[in-house]
Amino acid sequence: MTIDWESIVTPDPGTPNRHLGTRFDATGRFLPEHGNTIVAQVIPGSPTEQALIDLRLALMALPHASHFAFTAVESYHMTLFEGVIETRREPGFWPADLPLDTAIDAATDHMASRLAGFVAPPAFDIRPVAVVPFGLRLEGASQNHEAAARAWRDALSDALGFRTPTHDSYGFHTTLAYLIKGLPTEALPTYRSAMAQLSAEFGARVPVLHLARPAFCRFADMNAFPPVLALQ
Repeated sequence: MTIDWESIVTPDPGTPNRHLGTRFDATGRFLPEHGNTIVAQVIPGSPTEQALIDLRLALMALPHASHFAFTAVESYHMTLFEGVIETRREPGFWPADLPLDTAIDAATDHMASRLAGFVAPPAFDIRPVAVVPFGLRLEGASQNHEAAARAWRDALSDALGFRTPTHDSYGFHTTLAYLIKGLPTEALPTYRSAMAQLSAEFGARVPVLHLARPAFCRFADMNAFPPVLALQ
């Protein structure tokens, strides 16, 4: 699986990050950005959490780490379905039966009611594919597990009444950081080498991630995702 992270971390000069000023500021401080989502959280105290803590430290030790805003360890998860967010009120990213100006808390309550009788597809396991400068790329531990994770996404779309334009192309991942400003191109050799080494080390250490059962969660920023409803 090819990960084209280089074009993301070395964008065209002068191109501002679309999240700068809404999700985080130029110092890497996260800003209020309310929404909800369906995620499988990394289990606290698990080998996966410790491996991610160590990976976070390794990424923060690289040159130009100040170009990234690093999320809190407590936020680590894999997103199954993106939910809604106050900075993206657009058709296709919002339940069709809710006005686009609906308050986030009201949208969360409405979506929780639609998920109250949710019948969960089969469980799945997730494995790491590669370390990239902003986290982990993930996929199902086998073709059947990938299909099961995608079945969750389809079922959640049906239950919540919207299907995003990236529904089928969406790649599973765990975010450890967001890019504040692009890296200089001369940093790429160092980052290529580091990503290859970190990918091999993480994959050997955590062949399958330790994830909790998916849950519908709310968030006030990108540092915490408290659950609203467990999906059983």
